[in-house]
Amino acid sequence: MAWVYLLAAGIFEWGWPVGLKLGWTDRGAHYGWIAFSIVSMAASGGLLLAAQRTIPMGTAYAVWTGIGAVGTFVLGILVFREPATFARFFFVGLIVVGILGLKISSVA
Repeated sequence: MAWVYLLAAGIFEWGWPVGLKLGWTDRGAHYGWIAFSIVSMAASGGLLLAAQRTIPMGTAYAVWTGIGAVGTFVLGILVFREPATFARFFFVGLIVVGILGLKISSVA
């Protein structure tokens, strides 16, 4: 169950950078999106806390940040039309390999 918590925590990690990007624009602050960021941060942290009860802290943290990084990378391309270059995909792929390696080698 800890890995499910960790996956959910990583997915909630996507919410806060998206909320911050949409929460502050040239037209000023959008408090609904800023609140969305805060809720995402709290949910992500709480789920990480639950996952770390079983999964070693270093593994949990690395996987959590990796899921967050990969997810925001994909959302940046799909939602915000950020560059989709081969180099960017290659290096994000290395993050994915690291996440999978940590999962495979985990004892929890």
